[in-house]
Amino acid sequence: LPREIHRLEPEESCCPECGGKLDYLGEVSAEQLELVSSALKVIRTERVKKACTKCDCIVEAPAPSRPIERGIAGPGLLARVLTGKYCEHLPLYRQSEIFARQGVELSRALLSNWVDACCQLMTPVNDALYRYVM
Repeated sequence: LPREIHRLEPEESCCPECGGKLDYLGEVSAEQLELVSSALKVIRTERVKKACTKCDCIVEAPAPSRPIERGIAGPGLLARVLTGKYCEHLPLYRQSEIFARQGVELSRALLSNWVDACCQLMTPVNDALYRYVM
């Protein structure tokens, strides 16, 4: 799959504890699977880690938020799965087969877990609608 790399640098240019120079230490990376115009791609986020040359302080850029904590699905992919299930009446097993033809193996169980997690995320909206209607 094609990959798009987003590189995030820490905001600090010097050590927040002692003011010393920060040297490059490494990177922390996480990947997220995203749907773009019905094509899947992987967005790789690399968070740079730096270490102070004077003290042993380590700083790194904060991780961006994700719809499902520690999940690989991006918001566009989750929207596609939910739209397929609830608007197009596409069962998850059929969606799993469609993704497999695009080169990505996503099990029915994984898709089901994503649907459940999205339902949990939508609870405040559901509650607000209920209060409005009732």
